[in-house]
Amino acid sequence: MLKAHVVFATITGNNEAIADIVTDKLNDLGVHTVESDMSQTDPTEFKDDNICVVCSYTYNNGDLHLPFEGVDFYEDLKLLDLSNQVYGVAGSGDTFYKKHYNVAVDKFDQAFKQAKAKPGAKRVKINLSPDENDIKTLDTFTKQLISTAKDKLVKA
Repeated sequence: MLKAHVVFATITGNNEAIADIVTDKLNDLGVHTVESDMSQTDPTEFKDDNICVVCSYTYNNGDLHLPFEGVDFYEDLKLLDLSNQVYGVAGSGDTFYKKHYNVAVDKFDQAFKQAKAKPGAKRVKINLSPDENDIKTLDTFTKQLISTAKDKLVKA
């Protein structure tokens, strides 16, 4: 059975909602999934999972990019060897911030790449709270993560 871990950082609740959607879909599709708050999670926990997901917001008009509670998580994530894991990154932001819109999603994507994890699905950026179209996008995102993880297991 595939195992997944979905980690989120949120202020408004939007990224927790995104994490809930992804977690529910993973569970519905038979993947044993744990969901946790980034401030309460050590990225080394990803080493026990097939699928790793981060749902994060961008902080301070994009100037700092990462949420305060996610800086240590991000720095530690980059140092791991996750070459056996598949990852996905999603996040809520506000298009008002233009060039800084959802840049934390891009930063976490780069951190996973530095940790040698395999991208399992295209990054998802959601403006504010997830609507019906975003839920469909997240469902596709989740199915792609599972498919990539299964392919990786077959090839291992």
